[in-house]
Amino acid sequence: MTTETLPKQENAESALGGHVKGYLERVKGGELGALPAVFGLVILCVVFSVLRPAFLSAVNFANLFTQGAAVAVIAMGLIFVLLLGEIDLSAGFASGVCAAVLAVLLTLQGWPWYLAVLAAMVTGAVIGLVLGSLVAKLGIPSFVVTLAAFLAFQGVVLLLVKDGTNISIRDETILAIANKNVPPVAGWAALVVGVAAYAAIQFVQARRRASRGLVATPVAVIAARVATLAVVAGIAVYVLNLERSRNAALVSLKGVPIVVPLIVILLIVWTFVLRRTAYGRHIYAVGGNAEAARRAGINVDRIRISAFVICSFMASLGGIIAASRANSVDPNTGGSNVLLFAVGAAVIGGTSLFGGKGRALDALLGGAVVAVIENGMGLMGYSAGVKFVVTGSVLLLAAGVDALSRKRAAATGRR
Repeated sequence: MTTETLPKQENAESALGGHVKGYLERVKGGELGALPAVFGLVILCVVFSVLRPAFLSAVNFANLFTQGAAVAVIAMGLIFVLLLGEIDLSAGFASGVCAAVLAVLLTLQGWPWYLAVLAAMVTGAVIGLVLGSLVAKLGIPSFVVTLAAFLAFQGVVLLLVKDGTNISIRDETILAIANKNVPPVAGWAALVVGVAAYAAIQFVQARRRASRGLVATPVAVIAARVATLAVVAGIAVYVLNLERSRNAALVSLKGVPIVVPLIVILLIVWTFVLRRTAYGRHIYAVGGNAEAARRAGINVDRIRISAFVICSFMASLGGIIAASRANSVDPNTGGSNVLLFAVGAAVIGGTSLFGGKGRALDALLGGAVVAVIENGMGLMGYSAGVKFVVTGSVLLLAAGVDALSRKRAAATGRR
C-alpha cells in the first residue's frame, strides 16, 4: 500500500464512521424512520413461519402481494394528506366509487378498458378536487368533510351498482392486473435493471454532492444499500418464479404478479415527487408549519387541494386493483376495513399523524405489516375479531412510537 492511498482510506473510514455516528444520533434523537415497521415485519414473519411453515410457501408469498396491493396503493395516496396534518376518511369508499364507475362502463356500457380506467381515474381526481376545495377554501375541517363523504359515497356505490347488484369484470386486461404474472425472465430482467438504476442514481447523487462541497453518502453505505436491495429483491423474485400450480401440466403459475411492478413504479414516482421536486418540499413545509409556509410564499390552499386530489386519485387505482382481484364490484367494494387498513398502513410504516413526516415507502412497509398480520393469523385459524384486535394494537403501538419519537425530537431540538 502506497503512502498516497493511506489518506484516502482514512478519509473514507472517517466519512463512513461519521455517517454511522450521525445516523445513530438521529435515532437517539427520535428520528426512527422505518425502523419500527421493519423490525415489526421481521418479527411477524419469523413468528408466523415458526407457527405455520406454510406461511413461507411460494403460493402464500404471492398471495401476500396481491392481498395487500389495493391497501398499499390507497395508503400511498393518504400519505400526502397525512403529511399536511389532515385526514381523508372517505378514501376507502372513494376507491369503491371509482371501481363501480369502471365496472359500469366496462361491463354494462361496453366501453374499452382504457377509457373505463381513464374515467375511473378522472372520477378519483374530481373527488379529491371537491374535498380539497371544501377543506382549503371553505375552511371546513377535513375530518368533517371526509366523514360526510364517507357516508355519501356508500350511497353513490349503491346507486351505481343498482342497490346491491354484483357487476362482474370480464375484461382480460383488467383481470390480469391482480391475477396474472409477468414471465420469469422478465422478472429477472426487471430486477437487474432496477438494481443497476438504483445504484447509478445513488452514486451520481453522491458524486454531485461531493463536487459541490456537501456531505455525501459514503461509498460503503451506498454499496450496502445496493447489496441489500439486490439480495431482498432477488430472493423475492426467485420465490415468485417458482411453480405455484398444483398441476403444472395443465396450468403453469409462476412469475412476479403484474401488480408488483405497477406498485414499484408508483413508489418511484411519488418518492421522486416528494424528495426531488419543489412541490414535495412545499408539502413538507406546509405540514410542518402552514403559517410559516404561507409567509414564505407557498400557496398553501393549492398544496392542500392537490394533496386531496392525489389521495383520491390513488384511491381510484386501489379500487381498480381491488376490482381486478375480486373479478367484480359490489356495494362492499372499498368498504369494510379498507380505510382502516390503509390509514393503519401509512401510520405503521412511519408516517406521522401530526404532519410533516412521512414517505411513499411507508405505505408499502405498513401495508406489508397489515397484510402479514391478516394473512398469518388467517393461516393460524384466528377469527376476524382477533385479527382486528391485533391490527388495532399494532396501529396504537405505531402511533405511540410516533408520539414518543416526536417528544424526544423536541427535547433534543430536532423538531
